[in-house]
Amino acid sequence: MFVYEKRLQYPVKIKQTNPKLAQIIITQYGGPDGELGASLRYLSQRFSMPVPELKATLNDIGTEELGHLEMIGAIVYQLTKNLNEEQLKAAGFDAYFVDHTTGVYPSSAAGVPFTAAYIQVKGDPITDLHEDMAAEQKARTTYDNILRYCDDPDVIDPIRFLREREVVHYQRFGETLRILTDKLDSKNFYAFNPSFDKKCFKK
Repeated sequence: MFVYEKRLQYPVKIKQTNPKLAQIIITQYGGPDGELGASLRYLSQRFSMPVPELKATLNDIGTEELGHLEMIGAIVYQLTKNLNEEQLKAAGFDAYFVDHTTGVYPSSAAGVPFTAAYIQVKGDPITDLHEDMAAEQKARTTYDNILRYCDDPDVIDPIRFLREREVVHYQRFGETLRILTDKLDSKNFYAFNPSFDKKCFKK
């Protein structure tokens, strides 16, 4: 069960509109390495995580990613708020506007709609945690790329915050992976038991 606080995790107060920048940043809303995919990935993986405290880590980070999704939505909305059709067309935002006006729609910077194919849930805890660590690094790289195109301090500030959280999540998943390998039953896990390999992967 989730409890909603009526505030963003980090404040977003953008004074200057910039639809061209919004078109780039929206990829962290619904793109391949964005916050929507991250939240769904972790909140889905938690069900099959065998260790309670690691299940809690996935739940905590998945919930935080929902807060990051809200921040990105606020950034995109504020960057496009109250613009007229001519301004949107001049910025190359007209195709998006035709489909969604200035509603925040989950898509990539290239305009590809969100798909569940962006998320991975394997059910194997080590596989899922390696996926999660890679996902956090891909999101961090995307934020790095966004910062290369951004010169508005009102946007840079929350984007830097989000980038830092990706680094923290990467570290937490690394810690989670170490805890997991210490707790696994070596008799039933292939990484520690050669006979498992022989049984399951006969030549």
